Amino acid sequence: MAPLKKRMRLSQWITAGIGLGLLGVTSMAAEAPGAQPDVAPAPQPPYYLPGGAATRIVTVTADGPAAAGITVLTEGVATKETGPKETVAHFGEVYTFSPSLIVVRRDEPTSISFWNLQDDDDHDFMLADPQGNVLMHVNLPTLRESAFVFTFHREGLFSFYCTLHQPAMSGQILVLPPARAAAPRASEPRPRQ
Repeated sequence: MAPLKKRMRLSQWITAGIGLGLLGVTSMAAEAPGAQPDVAPAPQPPYYLPGGAATRIVTVTADGPAAAGITVLTEGVATKETGPKETVAHFGEVYTFSPSLIVVRRDEPTSISFWNLQDDDDHDFMLADPQGNVLMHVNLPTLRESAFVFTFHREGLFSFYCTLHQPAMSGQILVLPPARAAAPRASEPRPRQ
């Protein structure tokens, strides 16, 4: 698949066959001629972290200081090893992210550590903005921890997906405003105005 010249929405990824493993998108946003591409160097094609214009929405690094942290597990709900066999026969293997809802603060670096607990199934993590534009896509290899530091620069509800196990393996990141400084207690003197 040739690199795209415009921002892709999640629905276009699905239409393009992303759920079938036909991955080939290497650019995610329209830019003026000569502008910086929207894709940072990838660990391996077609995976990438946010780059260019996407970094105005979220920055993601492989390491660095974080004010908060969370661990997200990949869990098998119905697998060929554990069944129930009727469910697997009808739907295929069913996986989930746990937790599937993550709450963070805008401009607060947060470490999110993904643990793929399956020994025979790769997973991936694709993050989309509130309008459905894909911001990043990374592999979550079997029996490994993959950690990233996310700093969201916009508030809103962001969706994430394992493109290999849809529609069940998905979740959301709710980005709240920055925490306010604590108000002075009644016993503390208030500043004069």
